[in-house]
Amino acid sequence: MWKKWSLLLVLLFALGLVLAACNGGDDEANGESGDKETEEKSEESGDSATKDEGEDTGDVEQVLNVNIKSEPPSLHPGLATDTTSGAVLDQVFEGLMRINQEGVVEPAMAAAEPEISEDLLTYTFTIRDDANWSNGDPVTAHDFEFAWKWVLDPANADTDYAYQLYVIKGAQAAKEDGGSLDEVGVKALDDKTLEVTLAQPTPYFLDLTAFYTYYPVNKAVAEANPDWALEAGDNYVSNGPFVLDTWEHKNKVVIKKNTGYWDADTVKLETINMLMVDNEDTALQMYESGDLDWVGSPTDSVPLAAIPSLKEDGSLNITALAGVYYYAFNTEAEPFNNENIRKAFALAINRQGIVENITKGEQQPAMALVPPSIWEESNEGYFADNDVETAKEYLEAGLEELGLEELPPLKLSYNTSEAHGVIAQAVQDMWSKNLGVEVELGNEEWNVYLDSMGSGNFQVGRMGWLADFNDAINFLEIFNTVGGNNYTNWEDAEYQELLAQSRTETDPAARKEVLREAEAIFMDALPIAPIYFYTNVWTAKDYVKNVEVSGLGGVQYKWGYIEK
Repeated sequence: MWKKWSLLLVLLFALGLVLAACNGGDDEANGESGDKETEEKSEESGDSATKDEGEDTGDVEQVLNVNIKSEPPSLHPGLATDTTSGAVLDQVFEGLMRINQEGVVEPAMAAAEPEISEDLLTYTFTIRDDANWSNGDPVTAHDFEFAWKWVLDPANADTDYAYQLYVIKGAQAAKEDGGSLDEVGVKALDDKTLEVTLAQPTPYFLDLTAFYTYYPVNKAVAEANPDWALEAGDNYVSNGPFVLDTWEHKNKVVIKKNTGYWDADTVKLETINMLMVDNEDTALQMYESGDLDWVGSPTDSVPLAAIPSLKEDGSLNITALAGVYYYAFNTEAEPFNNENIRKAFALAINRQGIVENITKGEQQPAMALVPPSIWEESNEGYFADNDVETAKEYLEAGLEELGLEELPPLKLSYNTSEAHGVIAQAVQDMWSKNLGVEVELGNEEWNVYLDSMGSGNFQVGRMGWLADFNDAINFLEIFNTVGGNNYTNWEDAEYQELLAQSRTETDPAARKEVLREAEAIFMDALPIAPIYFYTNVWTAKDYVKNVEVSGLGGVQYKWGYIEK
C-alpha cells in the first residue's frame, strides 16, 4: 500500500514540474538551536557559499537576492514570533549580544562581556559608545529598558514571545499577575549602563539577549509614533548592519547597508533583495536563471522534486537543525480533547516513509519533542513509529470514552507550501487506511493561517518550531500555558511545576532530569503528533561567500559578500 502511495507521489512531483503549485509560508521559530554537521558535506558538494576564501570583492556589485516566500507578519521586534519576520529583523536590528558565524555569543551593542554578580543574578552591560540608530540617535540603555518593558506591558496584548523575558525578575508578574513594570529587573542606570536582575541563575541568558525579542527599540521614535514598525520610511529606525529601505507588502523587502553601523567596515553587501515568491518551483527557476542567488533554508524551501538531482550533482547542502515539524491537536474540542484519540492519530503515522519518500533532506523521524541535537535520547523517542495496531487500540478506547461508534470527518490544516501539502496528503491517506477516518485537507496563506490557529479555528494543524537558543527549555516552555505559541491549548499543572523547578535548579544533570520528566508527561498526553526533526537544506551560487546557515535555523548576512 505504501508503494502504491509512493508511486502517486512520483506522479505528483512530475506534474509539479509542469504546473504551478501553491506553496509558501513559514516554519515557526521560532524561531524558526543545535549542532551543525561536519564541514565535510559542504566540501564534498563543492559549496563555497559558507566558505571564506579571502574577501576579494573588487568592483563586483554587492547585491544578494534571496527568497523569503511570504509577507513578514511583523517587523516589530516585540511582536514578531516567526522565522520570516526574524530573517529580516536579524539583519536590521542588533541586541546586546550577537551569535557569530561559529555559533558563539559575542558582544554586539554591548561594548564588552557584562559584569556578572557572584550569585549569577545581576548582569551589568555597558552600551558601546559608537552604537547609533539609523536616524543618528545614540543607542542608549533606556532604549533597551523601554523595549523590554513594552513587551511585558499587559496593554500590549500581541506580544506572544513575552515569556522569553520571564527569566528577568518581576517580568512574569508584570505581564500576567498585575505586577508593576517598575519592579521588573531591568534598569538603565545611565545612558550607557543597563542593569538586569534575573529571577534565578539562567545559564543561557546571554544567548537570549541575542534574540529579537530582546532587541532595543528607539524610545523617542516609538513614543512619538506607536505605528513606527508598519512601513519602511523615516519612522522605521533600527540599529543593525542593514536598514529597511523598501517594504512592498506581499512582494518584497529591500534592506541596504547601514553606513552608520558601529561595525560597518565588516559589512560588504550593499543591498539584499528579499523577494516573496510563494511557489517553490518558480523560485528554483529564478535561481537557475540568475534572478535569485540562494534557494532553500533558512528562508525558503527547495522543491521536493528537485532534491534528488541537486544531491546527485553535489550542489545541495544539508546540515543539522534543532527544530521539530509537528501536527498540533486542538485539545479543547472533540475528538482531540480525548487523550486516547490523540495517541491513535499520533501512532498511525509512518514517519520513516515521509522522510524517505517525501522530504528526502535527511530529516529524522520524531517520536519526541526536544531534538536529538539537544538530547541524544530523542533519537529513540517515546513510542514506536507507524505502530498501527496500538493506534487502533487507542482509537477503540477513545471512541468508547466519547460514546461514539466512529469518528466524524475531520479536517487537517496547513499553511500553503508544496511540502506541507504533500505531507498532509500522505498523512490523510495513512489516517484513512489505518484508522478508517475521513480527513479533509485545508490550507491558508501564512498570516491567515496563524490567525486561524491562534483563534482555535482548527482540529489538527501543521506547525513547526526552530530553537531560539540551544536549550531544551525552549521547546518545552512553548506548552507551559494556553495561548502564545501553544496552539494546542493544552496545559498541565505537574508539567508547569517541573518547568518552574528547572528554572531554579543549578546542577546541569539534575536540571536535565527535571526537564526529561516534563517531556515524558507531555509525550504521554500527546497534544501534538511530532513528525520529523528538521535539517537545513539549500543550494547557493558559488559567488555567494561567507554566509552561514545556523543550526538554530537563522542566517546573518553581516559577514557575507559577492565574489565573481
